[in-house]
Amino acid sequence: MTDGRMSSERYRQGLATRRSVLGDAHVDRATAAATAFDSPFQELITEAAWGHVWSRPAWSKRERSMVTIALLAALGHDEEVAMHIRATANTGATREDIGEALLHVAIYAGVPAANSAIRIAKQVFSEMDAGKAE
Repeated sequence: MTDGRMSSERYRQGLATRRSVLGDAHVDRATAAATAFDSPFQELITEAAWGHVWSRPAWSKRERSMVTIALLAALGHDEEVAMHIRATANTGATREDIGEALLHVAIYAGVPAANSAIRIAKQVFSEMDAGKAE
């Protein structure tokens, strides 16, 4: 990632927000794994998703987290669902919040999408609980 956007205020804000939601370890892994091929994509999501959308003040990170999980579940993006459920440790969205969001998915996007996301959520919660016990 070498173009001038990395030094823009929007990129810096996006990187800070991305780190606050996903954690330093996740962002460091994504950055370290970036190649010339996907660096433009990493810049785009940092600036647009994290700098433009997630950094807006009208909604809390908790609210954005619930909406994001519901949208990802509805679209069947399972890896992203798991990542954003893990991120709730940083956003303040509770398990009850996630359950409510997934009930909406069942009604508005379909039971199979919600069923898959609920299975993922249970697995992630189990992993998160196991990590706390260590």
